[in-house]
Amino acid sequence: MKRRTSSSIPELPAPPRRKRGLSEEERALWESVAKQVKPLRKRHRAPKPLAVSPEAETKVGTKPAASLRHVAPPRIALPPKPEPPPLAPIGRRERSHLSRGRKEIDARLDLHGMTQTRAHRALFGFLQRAHHDGLTFVLIITGKGKIGAESERGVLRRQVPQWLGVPEFRSLVVGFEEAHIGHGGEGALYVRVRRAR
Repeated sequence: MKRRTSSSIPELPAPPRRKRGLSEEERALWESVAKQVKPLRKRHRAPKPLAVSPEAETKVGTKPAASLRHVAPPRIALPPKPEPPPLAPIGRRERSHLSRGRKEIDARLDLHGMTQTRAHRALFGFLQRAHHDGLTFVLIITGKGKIGAESERGVLRRQVPQWLGVPEFRSLVVGFEEAHIGHGGEGALYVRVRRAR
């Protein structure tokens, strides 16, 4: 019997096998086979509807059978909504006719004393009605704002032109200009309403 010594040498792993290269004859055979092969065409198949057997149908309040899985319907990409055209200034001639009373102002909206939220809602509703009724020019009175240290000056006077520039209002409005002094000057705007199609 041989004794085992504690200083035995561990066995080394076998060296990795080298891959054998193809011979000229094998390479020629492979190339001739590869030339004859045609790639498969990928077919896009619609998902098959799941058939539900009577055993798989579940009662109200129980979980569906594990064999059934939910297949989401394909998403349909909707075309983006067209952006309303940019605002255009009211022409000098039209502004002149409005200020002299040669062109009639079809309707007026006074926003004096309203909060921003209420004024925004009132302005949008007013312009929707004017657009629907086929009005051309309306006067929006914002007021000049309070003059005093404790209150911010002319909040609506600053906000209304910004609101008129957003897409929801641009679909109703062609353009706007500061009104003539006889119609309120800095505290009012002539607004040209977009025609309904």
